[in-house]
Amino acid sequence: MLIARAPFRISFAGGGTDLPAYYEQFGGCVVSTTIDKYVYVHIGPNGTNGAQITSADYHTFYRYQGGTTADWNGELALPRAVLHEMEVDEGIALFLASEVPPGTGLGSSSALAVAMVQAIAAWQGRSLSRQAIAELACRVELQKLQAPIGKQDQFAAAFGGLNAISFTRNGVTVEPIRVSSSVREQLERRLMLFFTGTAHNSAVILKEQQRASAAGSPSTIQGLHRIKAAAAACRACLESGDLDGIGLLLDEGWREKRKLVAGITNQRIDEVYELARDVGALGGKITGAGGGGFLLLYCHEVYQEALTEEMEKRGLRRMDFHFDQQGVTLQHVAWNGVTRSDGIAAKPEVTQVAFT
Repeated sequence: MLIARAPFRISFAGGGTDLPAYYEQFGGCVVSTTIDKYVYVHIGPNGTNGAQITSADYHTFYRYQGGTTADWNGELALPRAVLHEMEVDEGIALFLASEVPPGTGLGSSSALAVAMVQAIAAWQGRSLSRQAIAELACRVELQKLQAPIGKQDQFAAAFGGLNAISFTRNGVTVEPIRVSSSVREQLERRLMLFFTGTAHNSAVILKEQQRASAAGSPSTIQGLHRIKAAAAACRACLESGDLDGIGLLLDEGWREKRKLVAGITNQRIDEVYELARDVGALGGKITGAGGGGFLLLYCHEVYQEALTEEMEKRGLRRMDFHFDQQGVTLQHVAWNGVTRSDGIAAKPEVTQVAFT
């Protein structure tokens, strides 16, 4: 059996400039980090000439017979599309589960695509680089499924860590941002995530943003220019250790992002965000496309207890997290075939796989 996992991400600045309608004209950049919340893909033999996918998140499964015409409409479209793209249609069983509900702005669908690509490639005996994994995941989501999304999530999940990710017509470049361990630890302590209690349909928001960018809407284009400039400023703050500058940039970027298209925010989100600022947060944003999911806040430690209390009074739930540095990883779980005297199989041997 193989187990692949890929991390979710939080982005600090530049979100939206990773959409093709923008970066193919102007180039884009996103500053983000991955966190220790993961999507898992367990892969093993099915024992038949079919393939079966079981999803814990959606409480459903899908099975199809090998040799039949595959499609990826309806339930579990993404994992079905990955199997088709990688030419797998029999003898395989997949179990999918994640630590965070889907549709909450942390890049869960792309993390799933990345984990599946890694797991299936290993199952096929193929060794793929992180770049190749991310590019294949992008091909499935953007081309095969025609999802109106960008490319930041796939590359963040594949590479892991704190990065500046640049997007151009010619490709994607991931540059690790070098910060000291003390700066990294302090940033981790000062960031807080609160679940708003609602998921969102990012496709609707991103489709409208794509449309506005492709149509050359002056307000949308100028807004995205400012959001991209904030990404460069955020990187400079990280490299210089100016963490409060990041908090202020989060606030500036969120106020700019809210102007792009309808649906990014709503009255409840605006109210709890302004309350968070009153209690002590320097800045923040709704993760992902907006409309729901998680509220990310930058707040000094001295105000965090009061902030948590006020957010929870209004129905938001705090989620603890730490930064992830590994990106997508893979484990081989090999049973050695030995049983104990009580008839229970011996402990499996687990091997961590290194990447090229």
